[in-house]
Order: sequence, then structure tokens, then C-alpha cells
Amino acid sequence: MISLNSNKILLVHPLGYKKESARNDISRIANIIPPIGLTGIAAYLEKRKIQTSVIDCYARPDSDRLICDYISRERPAFIGLSCTTSTFLDGVRIAEMAKSILPQIQVVFGGAHVSALKERVLKDYPVIDYTVVGEGEETLAELLENGRNNISSVMGLIYREKTGEICYTGKRPNSLELDLLPFPAYEKLEGFPLAYRAPLFNYPKAPSSSCITSRGCPYACSYCDRSVFGRSFRFNSAEYMYEHVRYLNERFGVRHIIFYDDQFTFKRERVVDFAKMMINRPLGVSFNCVVRAEHIDYDLLLMLKEAGCWMISIGIETGDENLLSRHRQNADLAFLSEKIKLIKKAGIRTKGLFMIGLPGETEAAINKSMEYVFSNPIDELNVAKFTPFPGSPIYENIHEMGEFNEDWELMDCMNFLFIPKGMTKDRLEELFNKFYRKHFMRPKVLLEYTSMLWRSPDSWVRFMHNLPNVIKFVISNKRLGNS
Repeated sequence: MISLNSNKILLVHPLGYKKESARNDISRIANIIPPIGLTGIAAYLEKRKIQTSVIDCYARPDSDRLICDYISRERPAFIGLSCTTSTFLDGVRIAEMAKSILPQIQVVFGGAHVSALKERVLKDYPVIDYTVVGEGEETLAELLENGRNNISSVMGLIYREKTGEICYTGKRPNSLELDLLPFPAYEKLEGFPLAYRAPLFNYPKAPSSSCITSRGCPYACSYCDRSVFGRSFRFNSAEYMYEHVRYLNERFGVRHIIFYDDQFTFKRERVVDFAKMMINRPLGVSFNCVVRAEHIDYDLLLMLKEAGCWMISIGIETGDENLLSRHRQNADLAFLSEKIKLIKKAGIRTKGLFMIGLPGETEAAINKSMEYVFSNPIDELNVAKFTPFPGSPIYENIHEMGEFNEDWELMDCMNFLFIPKGMTKDRLEELFNKFYRKHFMRPKVLLEYTSMLWRSPDSWVRFMHNLPNVIKFVISNKRLGNS
């Protein structure tokens, strides 16, 4: 039997679809974000004296050979895979590949998908030895330190007994203090930061990176999965945030950061303190963030602008207020409009986040969404194809609300897998394309993109370099199938 390195783990971020399709896939090329959760876990494990390596298959679609070579050479005792719903089956494929090389290697899965499905994952996929439910740092560290001994004492873990019985040790009783965590191990990502690119026209300067400075969300929208962090809200202090930005800037030369917190401004005081630090001790770094309308005001927006805020994304979802009220709290579109106008007045670009295909959606509702966009100063648009993910409140009864083809590999918000009653897939596709086309063909939007020649020159360079694939994607509206 081959001996294993019990103090070593390979952490993998799966691609989720065929590498041949990914090579020229503009939806991937235009937006490659570092796997912050995985690099955060790597940093935490290293702090606990556990050796880690990270392979990001999304940034490097040809990573199968890298994984095989690493396993053959290093013989790690564990391989850990962090998966969304759409990347889960690719993660299973990688796990099977790893065990074909090193049969004794232990396979651990983490992420929202397995946290939502819990015991079902081990029952249906025998290649998986453990899944981590909820936050992964402490659970994974204890698993590796115990070395398969006293597994039942490791909270937050689902495992298989020798008898075949599947056991869940229960939710961890205490949450981590976020300010005590090390910064993510960005250095373990090959080519960082240049191999990672923010969405086109979503940044003024390159290179860019991303940060997450809080965990959880206190709201309960029907379409959001809260399996990992729940409805609590924990956050880094302003001092930690500032030092994190400085670290990225000084060590890696990062000049723009996208904060991917669900609720960046939920705790106003910490954001005010962070903005003051960025103003008083400037780092030359700009940033984007995501907000809810309830947690911004004009004074805060002016401060964020002075601190370097370049764009704010705001969840709108639909321009039909009756439909919106079925899926989230505070469904007041007039209130949202007021806040969008304040963002624009403060001199910050606005990105509107919408969905098409929500349960209850009608053609009239989609037309209202278009009208809402065109009547508000929204600069950027992101329209997702509604997908009912495991762990979201709406998932349990989704089959009562329309037709749902639960094809995990296609559950990436780029495919209409759920069709609301009264709608057809073809009509949803037509309206989706119409939504984007009408937005981007408006003169003021075209003029705004022309200004990006000097406001975001790197975006234009990337855009022109990939123009044939951009045109192909716009015409087909397909992510898969590019070769």
C-alpha cells in the first residue's frame, strides 16, 4: 500500500463543464474571479501547520494533468473540492480521477450545494468520503488533524461509518471571529492577479481582485440559499478591511477590488470608518460593492465615492412590484428608484441586478422590468436566468410553480431550466435577448461605453482581443458548445 502524506491536502475549484468549451467561452474569459473561499481555507489550514496546494480549474481549464501529477508526486491524504450546484458533478469526476491514481486518498466536498443536500450527497455518490456543512475552516482543520480518528467529534461533518451508515455530527456551535482569520492565500493561485479578470467594463484600472468582508445575510429572499452562513451577519472590522486592501495592493499590485459581500453596507459604521481610512490614507485602489437600497443614503454614497467606489450593484430582480413582493421583503420599486438616482447623483456607476423566469413571471412582468431599467439611470445590467437552487426557500415546492428540469450541470443562471406556468422556454429566451438588446442599443448606453476608452482602457483591450467570441456569444446566448 502506498503511504500518504497525512499533513497535506490538495484543494480544487472545479470548472463545471468541458475544458474544450471553456477555451473560447467569453462568459468565462470576461469574468474570472479568484476562488476566495478556497484560498481562505488554504490560509487557515497553513496557519494550523497543514500543507495546502490550490488548483483553480476555472482559471485554468486544462488542469486535469496538474491534478494527476500533483497526486502522483505528493500523495496527499486528502483532496478537497469546493463546489456550486453547476460544478458539483465535475467535482465528482475529479474525485473519481484522484482515486483512480491514489485509491487511499480521502475525498472531502464543501460549498453551498453539499451544505444544502447534506446526507443525500454521500448516499448518492460513494466516491465522496466526507462533506463539510457550513463554514469549512475549523471543520476541515480538525478532520485533517484527527487523521480519520474520532471523526464523530468533528462538528459540521457528514461521513460514512464502516458499516455504511451515513452520519451527520451536527452544526458547529460557534462561528469564527472573522478578524482573526488570515488573509486568503492568493499566492497559491497560479498567475495571480493577472490570470484573474473582473467583468468587462466593471473596473477602471487593472489588475483587479476580489474580497469578501462579511458572512451571512439577515434577509430571506425566496431564491437565495443560506445553507452555509445562515441568516446571521458577521463582518470584518474597518481596520481589517483596510489592511486587506493594502496587502493586495502592496504585495500583488492590485489596483481595483470587487467586494462580493451580499450586504456590504449593512453595518453603516464600519463602512464609514473604512471609507475614512481610504480617504485619509489613500492607497490608489478603487472598488465596487453590492448593496441593498435600505442600507444606503446620500451622505454615505458621497463618502464611498471619495474613498474610491467606482460602481455599486443593487438587487432589483424585477420591475413588477407584485411579483417582487412574492420573493423578497421591502418590494418598493419607487424607493429603489430614489436610491438608484442617489447613487448616480453621487457620481458612482450603477449596476442593476435582475432575474427573468421567477415563479409567477409573465410577459407583462418582463416588459415592466425593461421599462424600469429604461426609466432609471442604470449604467450596467446583469440579467440572470432564474434557477431554483437546493437550499433556497423556493426549492422545496418549485415543481408546483412550473416545469423544472433539475440538470445540475446547467444550473449556472445561464440556462432556463425552470419555466413558470403560462410561459415557454422559447419565449423566455426571446424576451431575455430583447431585454439585453434594447438596453445596450440605447444611445446613452453606447455613449457611456465609448467613454470607457479612457475610463476603463483595459476593458476595451480585452473586448477587442476577444471580439469574435463576443459576437458569437451575443448571437447564440450560449455558454456551452464553444470550441
